[in-house]
Amino acid sequence: MKIAVLLNDPPYGTERSYNGVRLAGSLVKRDDVQVKVFLFGDAVGCAVANQKLPDGYYHLDRMLASVIRHGGEVGLCGTCMDARGLSEVALIEGARRSTLDEVTDWTLWADKVVVF
Repeated sequence: MKIAVLLNDPPYGTERSYNGVRLAGSLVKRDDVQVKVFLFGDAVGCAVANQKLPDGYYHLDRMLASVIRHGGEVGLCGTCMDARGLSEVALIEGARRSTLDEVTDWTLWADKVVVF
């Protein structure tokens, strides 16, 4: 099964992106499941490397890195990155700048699309 997970919310302040990344992390560990995660809007902040958080907070950068290590793909909206002054060098290893055309392809590729 092929699943695309689309995230829109900021990394912290709500739990929508957290829950989307949790789901992607669980799905990517299943046999015969391929996962692609696309970050829109403020969700691009989820893939910023080396986040410093107070004890007890979840680390979305580490969680997304785990998705990548388990074979998932993580793409970030390039327009959304530009609007936030975010460059590719600030991203976790394996996450990359992407495009609307690519997420369109991912949407058509997927058997299921889950939006947070």
